[in-house]
Amino acid sequence: MQKIINLFDFKQKVDYKTEILSGITVALALIPEAVAFALIAGLSPLIGLYAAFMMGLVTSILGGRPGMISGATGAIAVVIVVLAKTHGLEYVLATVILAGIIQMLAGFLKLGKLIRLVPHPVIFGFVNGLAIIIFMSQLDQFKDVSGNWLMGSTLYLLLALVGLTMLIIWGLPKITKAFPASLTAILVVFGLVYFLKLDTKTVGDIASIKGGFPPFHIPNIPFTLETLQIIFPYAAIVAGVGLIESLLTLNIVDELTESHGHSNREAVAQGVANILSGFFSGMGGCAMIGQSLINVSNGARARLAGVIASVMLLFFVMFGSSLIEKVPMAALTGLMIMVAIGTFEWASLRTFTKFPKSDILVMVLVTLVTVFLHNLALAVLIGVIIAALVFAWDNAKRIRARKFVDDKGVKHYEIYGPLFFGSTTTFTEKFDVLNDPEEVIIDFKESRVVDMSAIEALNKLTERYYKQKKKVHLKHLSSDCRKLIKNAESIIDINIIEDPTYNVMLNK
Repeated sequence: MQKIINLFDFKQKVDYKTEILSGITVALALIPEAVAFALIAGLSPLIGLYAAFMMGLVTSILGGRPGMISGATGAIAVVIVVLAKTHGLEYVLATVILAGIIQMLAGFLKLGKLIRLVPHPVIFGFVNGLAIIIFMSQLDQFKDVSGNWLMGSTLYLLLALVGLTMLIIWGLPKITKAFPASLTAILVVFGLVYFLKLDTKTVGDIASIKGGFPPFHIPNIPFTLETLQIIFPYAAIVAGVGLIESLLTLNIVDELTESHGHSNREAVAQGVANILSGFFSGMGGCAMIGQSLINVSNGARARLAGVIASVMLLFFVMFGSSLIEKVPMAALTGLMIMVAIGTFEWASLRTFTKFPKSDILVMVLVTLVTVFLHNLALAVLIGVIIAALVFAWDNAKRIRARKFVDDKGVKHYEIYGPLFFGSTTTFTEKFDVLNDPEEVIIDFKESRVVDMSAIEALNKLTERYYKQKKKVHLKHLSSDCRKLIKNAESIIDINIIEDPTYNVMLNK
């Protein structure tokens, strides 16, 4: 029983008022997002709402980060839109289920820790790009059904309501924190529009959200190898995008709450949620940074807010659609603009004159890829690759050698810096094989042999000395370096053997 209590974090102190009110606020913010993302994917709005319910409920209970919100997302919608158009809903549901299985495997294999390899400039770029996307997505509310910008009194009314929403969200916490500012803003704007009968766009103008409980449904597809070949590439991308966005969101919420989430547990929870989403007629999804920030900024820190948000979302769909469809889009637009402002890492703008140029390049590039390609996984991948290449290049230049000849006529090379694939050329250029004396000592006390390229470089260097009939000693190789060399003997014709005293390795 104690293990079950610990698993679901029931021992955590819960502020029930804050959690419940924050959950209601998040539920209202989830509705237009889920509807919009479903339409982007070419699916029924209810498919997005069912996904938001299932993703939010399961990850709130099982996830690795209390307070984080999951649902239907634009990142997933962009991936599955082509599949939805070419093969239909049934293949989308099957893809989501397979993606969930892949995510669960990633969690069980403890691959969530790989998120540690994402450098901070990449996270800055990802967050800033996402903030810009959130802001730009709200601009559609300032257009009519034909895609033209609103004009005249209609535009002024919308701007006034959006401005009022933002003012309340910004100003109310400075007066009192007894009631969530986001929910207060939505209720105030809703009251003004409803009682003054103001003519402005509402949730119902986007699409109807009326529906029932998500129906259980096994995807009606042929279980053949050909089907697997169709859905697997999409499933792999959905799984990767979902995990990257979810784990980066987890890191961001960790920083905001000054606490620590569990990445592998979150990966398993995302997988379970996507599997159930596919079986219960949902388009799948992942963590949502915008709604997560709304929840955290409201003071929610436990799992209850996410559960309340999911349950209330389903309640609105089943019983409260007629009321929710009257909620002004201006209120939700103002809320999401404030989320965008809060999401953007304004501190990153001050780093342009302080950070290395390579870090600035990575940050800007990730931001641009996120904004213009809407491909978060690709943006993060590009950022990590560039950061890794820059790191390798910088370390490749750091290898150096201190040279001297002792009183016995033996030449010493004291190596500093890592010897790896990027530094092998510079390392080799340090040696003067033809003019060196009959005996040479290469000291690795301040260096490490890192990879197979380094071993091959050592092999070729000792072979050159051997051809000149000169003796070379390799000193102070660490235990992991010696193990690496020993493992390579079956692949590379090693010209050196280990000295029993461990102080020296001699050329045969």
